[in-house]
Amino acid sequence: MIKASEVRKTVITGEGELTILKGINLEINYGESVAVVGASGSGKTTLLSLLAGLDTPTSGRICLDTDRILTDMDEEARARVRADLVGFVFQTFQLLGSLTALENVMLPAELRGEASAQSNASEFLARVGLSSREKHYPRQLSGGEQQRVAIARAFASSPKILFADEPTGNLDTRTGEIIIDLLFSLNAEFATTLVLVTHDERIADRCDRSIVMEAGQIAGAISSNEDQMVC
Repeated sequence: MIKASEVRKTVITGEGELTILKGINLEINYGESVAVVGASGSGKTTLLSLLAGLDTPTSGRICLDTDRILTDMDEEARARVRADLVGFVFQTFQLLGSLTALENVMLPAELRGEASAQSNASEFLARVGLSSREKHYPRQLSGGEQQRVAIARAFASSPKILFADEPTGNLDTRTGEIIIDLLFSLNAEFATTLVLVTHDERIADRCDRSIVMEAGQIAGAISSNEDQMVC
């Protein structure tokens, strides 16, 4: 489903060249849930962005869905792959303030010209408990409600792969637990491949395995079944 081979990412800063990722090799299977964990600055979010096709590596190869080679594509082609395969849940929700909750959820399908965009969006808002908030704008919603809209938007597109970057990072503990229960429930129902960046060990423990990042490299993996590090 997802394969990264010798992926490197280097950027130019005011102090010179900075290498963020140093030869990442990674495979994630269909339907698997994987947490990417590690200290701040270890390269977790950069890796997620590259795997999702939101950014491009300096070198290496990334393949999605067996034969979609992101690193051979231009931005337009990567955008089509994202539209076809990928859903996103971000720490900062990434909702459009000028659109209602319903309009935010239906936007991806509407852009693809799907006739059922509105009814499908309404159904998923109901699934996340927000039927009564369809006409509310993001500024009228709590943080937890905004993240539920973001989750509805992600799953309404029927993605094969869902990328989540610190989905509870801006939420209090109780609200975060509700959001994670919802995310994993929907993920299990739709058998979506889940790749999730988190600092929260409780969230990571709910995934099939965790990839441990350290200084731009994969330091090891932890299987939730075995609860031990594999170097």
